[in-house]
Amino acid sequence: MTAIEFNTRILNEKQSLKNFALSLTRNNDDALDLLQDTYVKAITYREKFEDSTNLKAWLFTIMKNTFINSYRRAVKTRDIIQTNADLAMNRAFKNNHQDITESRLATKDILNKIENLEDQYKIPFTRYYSGFKYEEIAQEMQLPLGTIKSRIFFSSQTTNGCYRKINELIKFNFRKRIHIKYESFFYESNYCIFE
Repeated sequence: MTAIEFNTRILNEKQSLKNFALSLTRNNDDALDLLQDTYVKAITYREKFEDSTNLKAWLFTIMKNTFINSYRRAVKTRDIIQTNADLAMNRAFKNNHQDITESRLATKDILNKIENLEDQYKIPFTRYYSGFKYEEIAQEMQLPLGTIKSRIFFSSQTTNGCYRKINELIKFNFRKRIHIKYESFFYESNYCIFE
């Protein structure tokens, strides 16, 4: 059989091949892709076709095997992607768990350092950390603005820059916030909540 005769015969099977491809893929675009892949493989391996055999059955076998191989490849790819996503999620959770533990230990250390400050330094420092502005702290404590700024700076230096460490912890652990509760200059040293 010549190449032209072979191509003509496989084109005559187009409608039945397309229907079979639609039954396999259940999607018109995928069915057309499968049909094209089947034609490419049939033309590529034309020499392996024997004239005495059923061409339609040979084409259907090629299509079925192509579909099965494509399906297996897609499942394997999906599994690899899913496995990689799971690994990434596990790594992120593991790292996050370590970060929380380190943050808790560092926070206890920082809170102990703050607790050891004198009230005249502790109160402005913790107020500033809690979100109060310099001016608000100065008005509340009835002290000059410069005094408040210097006490906050001194507190930060005395506690080895723990304010910087707190900010680093907050930035590093973006969903965890450290809250220190002060009401009327009353300090509860162990009130530390991680969200």
